[in-house]
Amino acid sequence: MKLYSKPGACSTADHIALQWTGQPFEVELLDKDTLKAPAFLAINPAGSVPAVVDGDFTLTQNAAIMGYIADTYPQAGLAGDGSARQRAEATRWLSFVNSDLHPAFSPLFGPGKFIGDQSQFDAVRAAAHKRLRGLFERANAQLDGRQWLAGFRSFADPYFYITLRWAAGAKVDLGGLDNLAAYKQRLDADPGVQATLQAEGLS
Repeated sequence: MKLYSKPGACSTADHIALQWTGQPFEVELLDKDTLKAPAFLAINPAGSVPAVVDGDFTLTQNAAIMGYIADTYPQAGLAGDGSARQRAEATRWLSFVNSDLHPAFSPLFGPGKFIGDQSQFDAVRAAAHKRLRGLFERANAQLDGRQWLAGFRSFADPYFYITLRWAAGAKVDLGGLDNLAAYKQRLDADPGVQATLQAEGLS
């Protein structure tokens, strides 16, 4: 299995998940230029990461890739213990990160996509900060008494961890969210996370 990733993007989460499987894989790191180069556009015409190539099978979209990794290497337990209930719980939190939390960063990274008046960019960013704070408060509550979002280590956790890194970089106020702080500290120390960050030049 070969992953195409851009350092620090959501694809770094798939890189962590592959590390957690303990199985061999390849990673090709892309930048803003190689993302739009013909070689990668032949793999993903959208010119975005992540993308995975496994033999003659090519897959895009982060949530789909996480599920594919989990199903290809079930012994890693990234979708739970094999029960429908645990897979649903893991997918619930993967969906929370993929559908709610990740898109909530978009106004910070590109306010011009949401409003044409540059004088309103700060207001758009402020609204995004407020929404992100609320979403992280929800995750903080979920982590009360839990080590992992779903109650067990799952494919939701690498993706959520990457959003915590984004939050730090964007100076999103996470003050007082002690469960999140402890969670990030645990993930920072995880060998698979550390190996991924080193490989992507992020450590």
